[in-house]
Amino acid sequence: MANEIVKMVAKKANISEPIAQIAVDTVLGMLKSKLPPAVGSTLDSFLGSGTAASSSKNDNPLGGLGDIAGALGGLFGGKK
Repeated sequence: MANEIVKMVAKKANISEPIAQIAVDTVLGMLKSKLPPAVGSTLDSFLGSGTAASSSKNDNPLGGLGDIAGALGGLFGGKK
């Protein structure tokens, strides 16, 4: 998943992939530093191998995004 994001940023911003990688890493690092650790680790697992969103064992239709949304909901008083 992270590779797909880097490629998309490179294409849309018309920059090289190594520069896009720096941009993506910077944004993700900032997000993880501002979010609770549970959300940061979910973000890492979702972006790391890409299996969180495509796992056949995951019956959440949103894949890893459902975990992130649930953790964010907890931040705003929603049930987790």
